[in-house]
Amino acid sequence: MILYLDASALVKRYVEEPGSAAVRSAIEQATVVGTVVVSLAEVLAALAKAIRVQALSEAEAEAARKAFRAEWPDYVRVRVTEELVNRAGELAWQHGLRGYDAVQLAAAVVWRDKLGCQVTFATFDRRLWNVGRVEGFTMFPSG
Repeated sequence: MILYLDASALVKRYVEEPGSAAVRSAIEQATVVGTVVVSLAEVLAALAKAIRVQALSEAEAEAARKAFRAEWPDYVRVRVTEELVNRAGELAWQHGLRGYDAVQLAAAVVWRDKLGCQVTFATFDRRLWNVGRVEGFTMFPSG
């Protein structure tokens, strides 16, 4: 399985919450795992927010941040190009997506197109999950 993780799925790799065990299992089963480069900022922002809302202690968030930074080079990182941003704009327009959700989906589309094979798209954003299915992805989590 080739697995694309959006930021909502990627966070679950580093923070224990509902869906975390399933994400870790999917990562272990995947032959390759990718995400878009802006996921770096999105994941770190999510960890910082978790501290602010007291969902994580500073020590827990810092441990998650360090683990994420250590593993970041292991992910295939789809670059943000003008082609990708144009695709994101069209997806946002067509499906009513928010900006970074459209960038996440566009990155998965561009990666899938370049690979020429099926990619499993992992997201815990319900709207993005539904749009990913419409765009022909195998979705994670299923149904």
